[in-house]
Amino acid sequence: MAVDELDTRILRLLIEQPRTSVREYARILGVARGTLQARIDRLERTGVITGTGPVLSPAALGHPVLAFVHIEVTQGHLDEVGDALASVPEIIEAFSITGGGDLLTRVAARDNAHLEDVIQRLIRLPGVVRTRTEVALRERVSHRLLPLVESVGRAARKS
Repeated sequence: MAVDELDTRILRLLIEQPRTSVREYARILGVARGTLQARIDRLERTGVITGTGPVLSPAALGHPVLAFVHIEVTQGHLDEVGDALASVPEIIEAFSITGGGDLLTRVAARDNAHLEDVIQRLIRLPGVVRTRTEVALRERVSHRLLPLVESVGRAARKS
């Protein structure tokens, strides 16, 4: 989907000021409220905007240990293992990947012992061959999309 300069400005506001009203966004951007609402609706409908909920901190929820667990799966069992991962609450995300392993999961744990328990639970899932775990020491770049949004907006201006 094409994102133009106004869309980019809207997305920037939504990211930087998520609790502001549509009326206030329209005032800041100098556009009609209806125009702004139509743009937001289109961005949601086309999947550019996928959610509006709060961003939560696993650490503040008592799970400060972050690990990435690579899972190797028996051939032909990727979907089954992928579905089973949804039953493990400590798994924050899971992706099918290329390279070493078949799945990459992001896991939040209370401490290293809890992380080991989660890994043992994963190893016992039918279809899991082995796991490889990497513990994150410190976040260097927080999850972000604004630089990408701005890059897309600059490219739209050039075309």
